[in-house]
Amino acid sequence: MQHLEAGEWRPGEMIPSEAELAVRFNVSQGTVRKAIDEMAAEKLLLRRQGKGTFVASHTQGCMDAACRFQRLFADDADQTAGADLKDEVLECWRAKAGHEAARILGIAFGAPITIVRRLLKTATTNQPVGVEEIYLPGELCAGLDLELLHMYPGSFYSLLETRFSLHLLRAEERLHAVLADGLNARLLQLKEGAPLLEIERISFTYGDRRVEWRRSLFSTAQHHYFNRLS
Repeated sequence: MQHLEAGEWRPGEMIPSEAELAVRFNVSQGTVRKAIDEMAAEKLLLRRQGKGTFVASHTQGCMDAACRFQRLFADDADQTAGADLKDEVLECWRAKAGHEAARILGIAFGAPITIVRRLLKTATTNQPVGVEEIYLPGELCAGLDLELLHMYPGSFYSLLETRFSLHLLRAEERLHAVLADGLNARLLQLKEGAPLLEIERISFTYGDRRVEWRRSLFSTAQHHYFNRLS
């Protein structure tokens, strides 16, 4: 694990074979295989038959690591195919962490943070269905601005990974029922006070360090939250 955290093998790179790792660390191949199996179960590594084992990356396909946090689907969508949503970045600004952001991100009150606001729309009809505010520790994403967000061709998590070496490994989510305030009602083309689903997400990197606090507000008129537990 510490070798992944130290960046010896970057996201998307293939790690050495089990035999090579066994020689390097002076352990049995069985011990190496068990360790790799555990990290694969945690989605830190991805086994590809006939190719090898790779460090999980948010630049890969949706059914690997890149979109495994996505849980919103159109009511008529195949839940195995992912959501039919696209994002439009509205704002990106720097601020000082208030008490809530400081507590959730595990940083000092008043520490610099970067906030991103995005509008989520359906890919087919361009209808707005969600608004997101994303809070990031400022020291981890210096240089993140509106221009970069507009220019980068990949996903938001891929941007964090490739430009800022922030590899998000897991997330915790909480769901709430809330009412639309004036700003979000206008963005979502709803009446103020309309019911919304709020999904609050805290994302973690190596060492259980908190690197993202995301608050997403969704109209559930035509979309629903889905999560398969196994």
